[in-house]
Amino acid sequence: MDKHELSRFDLLVTEQLETMDKLLNLQSEIERYQQIEAGLLHEKDERLHSVQKEINRMKLELEMIQKLFEQQTEEVIKTYQSSI
Repeated sequence: MDKHELSRFDLLVTEQLETMDKLLNLQSEIERYQQIEAGLLHEKDERLHSVQKEINRMKLELEMIQKLFEQQTEEVIKTYQSSI
């Protein structure tokens, strides 16, 4: 290779190394964001489970309160009927 060809070769290799550096940096960033994404999905799953658990707990509590209300209503009706 003459000096001009070597200079062109060096330039191409330099550009290729810069491109490779960009590629590696971008791959690293993608992997980092994928880890963040996985963490957020896991966190979302945990929060979703927590919310679902709380909904179920409140539904059970609501059912108990409805039964109590029905019992109270029956008692009110009985008391009223016995007083007339």
